[in-house]
Amino acid sequence: MTTFQTVLRTANLDDLDAITDLHTQARTAYYQAGGLSVSELVSSEARSRRREAWMRALRADAKTVVCAIGGGEVVGTLAMGPPLEADVDAATVGQLYQIHVRPSRWGQGVGGRLHTAFVQFLRDGSLATGLLEAWEGNSRAQGFYARHGWKPDGHHRPGPGNASYVRLCLDLDPAP
Repeated sequence: MTTFQTVLRTANLDDLDAITDLHTQARTAYYQAGGLSVSELVSSEARSRRREAWMRALRADAKTVVCAIGGGEVVGTLAMGPPLEADVDAATVGQLYQIHVRPSRWGQGVGGRLHTAFVQFLRDGSLATGLLEAWEGNSRAQGFYARHGWKPDGHHRPGPGNASYVRLCLDLDPAP
C-alpha cells in the first residue's frame, strides 16, 4: 500500500469543484454498494444540486468545511457546524454533516484524520456531544463511525432505497 502525506486545511471557494467531484465519487461508491442505481447520482442535475449545497456550506459563517489534501489533490472533505434540528441544544452539541473520502484513498487514514478534526472542533467549542446521520445502507460508514465510538440514538428519517438515515451520537469524555 502506498502511503501519502495528508494535510488538512480550511476549504475555500477555489475548492468547490474538487469537493463536488469528490463527493460525487464517494456518494456513488457507497450508494451503489448499498444497492442503488448510479444514474441519479451522477446526473448533471444531481451534481449541480451538490455543488450548490457545497457553495452554501463554504459561504456559511456557522459551518466549517475542511479539505484533506494528498498528492496535490483534494482526497477528503469534512463539513461540520451547529445541529440542524431545532430541538437539539447547540450549546452542547455539534453536528458532523459530512465526511467524504475519495474511494481510491479509502483505508489510508484520511477519514480518521477528518474525524479527529471533528472531535477537535467539538473540544474547541466545549461541546460534549457530536451528532450525525448515516445512511443505513452504507455499511462502510456505519462500521467507521462505530469504530470511533458513535452509537445510534434511536432517531431515523426516510432515505433512498427504502433505507433510513440513522442518527448517531458521540459522547466525548471530558478532556484530560
